[in-house]
Amino acid sequence: MDYEKSAAFLKALGHPVRLKMAQGLITQYGCHVSKMVEKLGLPQSTISQHLAALRQAGVVTFEKKGVKACYHLTDERIVSIIKILGEIL
Repeated sequence: MDYEKSAAFLKALGHPVRLKMAQGLITQYGCHVSKMVEKLGLPQSTISQHLAALRQAGVVTFEKKGVKACYHLTDERIVSIIKILGEIL
């Protein structure tokens, strides 16, 4: 196991906003920043900072669709982690 990578992965999910973002990406396959701004009620710059942290940790990836970027979860482990959290909290 790569402990450094695993710790970075979990740290990225350790912020409540980033956890909400990941959960939202589970229920909707892919999402644009504008939709996240609308759903979370946060400024676009804040959403972008959180997405950068998730991208750096390898939690999300994005693909360009015209001028918009559509974000997706990169790993099925995220679904399992969020499901477990929902069961214990």
